[in-house]
Amino acid sequence: MFSFFSRKSVVKNLEWMGVDMHSHLIPGIDDGSPDAPTSAGYIKELHELGIEKFICTPHVFMEVYPNSIETINPALNTLKNELKSHRLNVEVSAAAEYMLDPDFDKLLEEKKLLCLKDKYVLVEMSYQVETRNIEKYIFDLNINGYKPVLAHPERYIYYHNSYQQYHKLRERGCLMQLNLLSLSGYYGKSVRQVALSLLQDKLIDLCGTDLHHRRHLDILKKFVQSGTAGKILKDYPMKNRELLF
Repeated sequence: MFSFFSRKSVVKNLEWMGVDMHSHLIPGIDDGSPDAPTSAGYIKELHELGIEKFICTPHVFMEVYPNSIETINPALNTLKNELKSHRLNVEVSAAAEYMLDPDFDKLLEEKKLLCLKDKYVLVEMSYQVETRNIEKYIFDLNINGYKPVLAHPERYIYYHNSYQQYHKLRERGCLMQLNLLSLSGYYGKSVRQVALSLLQDKLIDLCGTDLHHRRHLDILKKFVQSGTAGKILKDYPMKNRELLF
């Protein structure tokens, strides 16, 4: 497979990633970008870093962000119109980041899931406690024809002392998505170290920005443009382009 990395060069962009498959840039419907002009500005800067396609993933967590196709698609259209007004010719679509909780059962039963592509579904858990019956959720998604992708596994602190659980989830058919900011140290040293371990063990399949706000973007740009991100990931077989273009 063609590599965007050269052994002699220091990569200071995100052309190798190509697709940002986890972000909160659909305006005004979760804890991400508050409005379309802000989203368009963030997308412009990420596009200048080399991102060609954006699959935005607003939270679907009924207790806090009761989003659905009916709330997400109109907000996506607002964003697309804003991009068009700025003549930003980038591909933007919407999926969702689903909290695995009892409310998710009905969505899965009705098969009303917004997928990244080809039935890849982005899912998450609470940062405080592991989702009860997580392995059953992964099994149920798979037998229903979906391909679960666990968002930012490195951020689930309760797995840091039970690292084998990452292997178990992978063995049961769950792909894993790394937050690029985790490697920068943004979420702390322990998260960064686990992220590096997951890469070393080839447990990561995809990466995303998980961009919510200006601070995320500023730190991400510094991390990428310094060449640090490229040095860490230059030999890693990330599958964003392979699976999501």
